Amino acid sequence: MTSTIAPPQAPQSASHRETPRLTSGRLPKWAPWGILAVSAAVSAAVFAIPTLGSGESFNLAGWAVVGAVLYLVLITLISALVEGRRKAVDRLVTGVVTIAFGVAMVPLVSVAVTVIVNGVAGLSAEFFNSSMRNVVGEGGGALHAIVGTLLITLAAAVISIPIGIFTAIYLVEYGNGRRLAQGITFLVDVMTGIPSIVAGLFAYAVFALIFGPGIRMGIMGSIALSVLMIPVVVRSTEEMLRLVPNELREASYALGVPKWRTIAKVVLPTSVAGITTGVMLSISRVIGETAPLLLTAGVATSMNYNLFDGRMMTLPVFAYSQYMNQGIPAQAYIDRAWSAALVLIVIVMVLNLVARIVAKVFSPKLGR
Repeated sequence: MTSTIAPPQAPQSASHRETPRLTSGRLPKWAPWGILAVSAAVSAAVFAIPTLGSGESFNLAGWAVVGAVLYLVLITLISALVEGRRKAVDRLVTGVVTIAFGVAMVPLVSVAVTVIVNGVAGLSAEFFNSSMRNVVGEGGGALHAIVGTLLITLAAAVISIPIGIFTAIYLVEYGNGRRLAQGITFLVDVMTGIPSIVAGLFAYAVFALIFGPGIRMGIMGSIALSVLMIPVVVRSTEEMLRLVPNELREASYALGVPKWRTIAKVVLPTSVAGITTGVMLSISRVIGETAPLLLTAGVATSMNYNLFDGRMMTLPVFAYSQYMNQGIPAQAYIDRAWSAALVLIVIVMVLNLVARIVAKVFSPKLGR
């Protein structure tokens, strides 16, 4: 008599597992989105009913605030009942962080959309290949302002970047614990918070003592911008250099490499990505300044490629002057102001992309 043995059953695959339910101690993946949709719908109903009765416009900001608060309350209570207090607190904090991120993105997106929508109207081939020389009303362009912005910012970077990097190297590598280093750190912290108009007055006062009052030159604007750039470069570079592990320096010293060569071949290449980011932050900090350039570089309507002779126009000053000194038709001046603002934002974006590429190319490779 033979006995038959049933073949073993294959285990169920992961795709056949049951999805979490409210009674399993874990909310399903769609639960936060569902709660968010319910909160948004309830908030919309609360603000839509009074709107229909009074005929007023829908309160979008109030809808978003009430919906966000209602979502936080609901997700916390439901998670506490199903998943427990610990997971509820985690979902609450996640919701708060996400909402904070959304709030931070609102002005950024709003400014970007506003500038793009208003700036595209004034863009044309003439805007990029002509200046405002002998132009009244419609027509003209911002070529002189674009060239002036690039030249003045480039000169300011040439002045600021070496000074800032070498100062940071001294503070981290040579001046640790010395009174001179402490004094430099204090002055850098003070310079970080000075108003931009003070930097412009400083540059104007220096050149006025040498060349007399009323002087306006592009290099004066570069000096004023460098006063604002140097502390940013120093602080960002200093922080990046401090992040380099001391073991790398000690290994280099153990091989008999002198200190200056260790800094040049080990410390700086290791932190080049962070230093590049800090430099770009400093350039972005000053490229849109208007007050110091009004005092130092002045206002011009024609091309000027010489930083050391005559006034130079920049994009921030161009946008300001076009908007504040509107002629006939006024819309042409407004369009040129918005277009200048859009071009300035594009220049900053391009510089940041170039900085990221440079940091990626020259940063140390971790793989073999």
